[in-house]
Amino acid sequence: MSNKVTAGRDKLGKFAPQFAAFNDDVLFGEVWSRESELSPRDRSIVTISALISAGSFEQLSVHLKKAKANGVTKDEIVEIITQLAFYTGWPKAWSAFNQAKEIFNED
Repeated sequence: MSNKVTAGRDKLGKFAPQFAAFNDDVLFGEVWSRESELSPRDRSIVTISALISAGSFEQLSVHLKKAKANGVTKDEIVEIITQLAFYTGWPKAWSAFNQAKEIFNED
């Protein structure tokens, strides 16, 4: 991962500094940089699948953007969400599709 993430510190640094440090330094600094274990593209696919499954749609759009930047295509996103619909629920798929349409600029 080439860009240093500061979202934790930017949004929660004063309120929850230790959590912000874990977010920026451990999750996005150490874990996401382990590219020999799992490529950023594959890590993005795993992450968006987990977020959709958990119904964590507030974080999904950020990770859909990251997935797109990591080379995940619109067709792959559509297939991932369609597959997940059968395991996580139709309403979660609808919510994910609405966000994916915005990220992938599709009407």
